[in-house]
Amino acid sequence: MDLSNLINRPRRKPSAYRRGLWVATLEGFPAIVLLQMLGGPFLTGYLLFLGATSEEIGLVLAVTTLVNVAQIMMAFWMQKITNRKWTLLIFGGLHRVLWAATGIIPYVFAKEWWVPVFIVMYFTAFLSNAAGSVVWSSLVSDMVPVPIRGKYFGLRNTILWAIGAVAIYAGGQILEAYTGGEGFRYLFVICAVCAVLNIVAYAFYPSPPFEKSTESQLGPMLLKPYRDRGFRAAILFLSLFLFLQGVAVPFFNYVMLDVMKLSYESVSFYTIVMTLVMMASYYIWGLLNSRFSAKTLLLWTLPIIAASCLAWGGLALMPAVFVLTLVHVLLGIGTGGFNLLVFNYIIGETPKSERPMFFAVYSTITGIAGFLGPMLGGFMYKQLALFPLWVQQYGVSCAVGLLLALIGMAGKYVFSIQSKEVIKQ
Repeated sequence: MDLSNLINRPRRKPSAYRRGLWVATLEGFPAIVLLQMLGGPFLTGYLLFLGATSEEIGLVLAVTTLVNVAQIMMAFWMQKITNRKWTLLIFGGLHRVLWAATGIIPYVFAKEWWVPVFIVMYFTAFLSNAAGSVVWSSLVSDMVPVPIRGKYFGLRNTILWAIGAVAIYAGGQILEAYTGGEGFRYLFVICAVCAVLNIVAYAFYPSPPFEKSTESQLGPMLLKPYRDRGFRAAILFLSLFLFLQGVAVPFFNYVMLDVMKLSYESVSFYTIVMTLVMMASYYIWGLLNSRFSAKTLLLWTLPIIAASCLAWGGLALMPAVFVLTLVHVLLGIGTGGFNLLVFNYIIGETPKSERPMFFAVYSTITGIAGFLGPMLGGFMYKQLALFPLWVQQYGVSCAVGLLLALIGMAGKYVFSIQSKEVIKQ
């Protein structure tokens, strides 16, 4: 055998779709670092550093879902653009830059303006993110072949959340080593670099042909998702679930930091636990999605999320370390599956030409629910400040968990309602 022929044989170029999958995965590296270092417990901690109240924290946590209303206009406007990649770069890049730029607020504005300016910048950043999300979802649904969607997104999210766990650990160590504003300054410098890398990565996305809607007017285009009985029932049901979830789950970090007075290092530990579990669960849910439908698996995630809220009640009987670890393990399994499967449901069980509007309608309705939930939660925690400590520590979460468990029981009936649309992948 002539080994020289094998050695000198030119390597086969990867196919266009494989290059696209690699780009979509690599682009997520700086994105997940930015998300983890500026979100979660660090977002709550930064807001407390700026002087935000529980109501203002609730408003900030709710903003990310309220801005999804803008996705309807983005889905309509998308029908007029020719290059989704550059549209994604503009809106996605603006989100990254503005969010990272909130770190300069203490150095530019008077203290009484810190929280209001943060809210405005954060709102604008996530308004851009909402617009970019419609484009990204449409783009990757065309990039990833149907047979491997579940496995690919499961594996992609597993890899990204592994990096996210490292980012959370590093962020916690930085804030423990450098107290006050100095620690946050280092976090924001790292995230500013990640924002630039993320924008550069967007430029390497492919731009596959875009199958546009059969409708040219906003009204008929907007009505299509609402006329699909199965889709309509599913989003209303999920919106109710997300509304109740928003009353408690976004405040887990607030309770640990401000009510239980845990350190950043301790809260980072629990967040890392959740991230590691979520990382593994993404892969497992992705494998299961190759055997079971996204709707079926989505129902399995709901009682797990409810259990993560109910588990807070263990604080009355067991050590906090054990209880909080269990809470975050359950939350990682449940939310990891929910986030992956609801995305696969939207891009996999909706008509291809109408997918941007289906995605926008889902995001808008669940976004309104997701906005009202944290707003109600922030108001409740403020009113409960004078109540016994256990009410804030685990009373609210347990009550919400019980309601979520009861609502989740109706999911099988809701998801059994059939869509009338003929799905074209």
